[in-house]
Amino acid sequence: MTGETTRRAAVLGSPIAHSLSPVLHRAAYAAMGLDAWTYDAVECGEDGLAGLLDGLGPEWAGLSLTMPLKRVALGLVDTVSDLAVKVGGANTIVLRDGRRHGDNTDVHGIVTALTEAGLKAPSSALVLGGGATAASALAALAGLGTDEAVLAARTPGRAAEAARVGERFGLAVRVVPLDTATAHLPAELVVSTLPGRAADAFAGPVAASGAALFDVVYAPWPTALADAVERAGGTVVGGFAMLLHQAVRQVALMTGREDVPVEAMRAAGEAELARRS
Repeated sequence: MTGETTRRAAVLGSPIAHSLSPVLHRAAYAAMGLDAWTYDAVECGEDGLAGLLDGLGPEWAGLSLTMPLKRVALGLVDTVSDLAVKVGGANTIVLRDGRRHGDNTDVHGIVTALTEAGLKAPSSALVLGGGATAASALAALAGLGTDEAVLAARTPGRAAEAARVGERFGLAVRVVPLDTATAHLPAELVVSTLPGRAADAFAGPVAASGAALFDVVYAPWPTALADAVERAGGTVVGGFAMLLHQAVRQVALMTGREDVPVEAMRAAGEAELARRS
């Protein structure tokens, strides 16, 4: 046993029962020999985050944050990474020496997922959806070397913050109504940050355009959009790859170790998704 002192971590959000994070993090701890580390899922809304943080004891090593906590967390930490500030949200809080450090591993997750699939520098991109995940996707695209992107949102005015995030990273972003998205094909890469079946209507046009696809949904999988692109011979990256790699980075930040067992985490996550399907 390498971890003799009990250390705790958890994922917070609302709703949270469906989260795959406990499976991923626990698999990492097991493979790393961190037998005294635990990782749980805790239901927590925006109004409850401050009180929860104040009540944590010294055994706590870190927290993963899902929506709707990523933005409010920025004001509840002692220090925060430049990346989290520029993206406008922290999905990670590292707890060490009585201090809270906010960080963002979502961008790392997207960059690594796309790079792993061979999508290293898309020359053009169409992003469907204008929320927080779209903002992280735009930051990731900029990091990969993309110069410009079209952001298609159901309510363009509400996508202004996501567009500003892209622009902070040097990306030229044009916001258009979601129902005009197909007019902006072809693009080398289409990123769908739409929930559930909201992207079904785009399956045919995206597949026919020859674009590669990154769909942030990971369950149920494949989505109609992913299935269509794959059948057309296009490259498809699913949301599980992003979730996996952002969790890998979180484990490194919380444990202070870089020998994070990616493949053990991948296998555990894929097994759990298969069990749920």
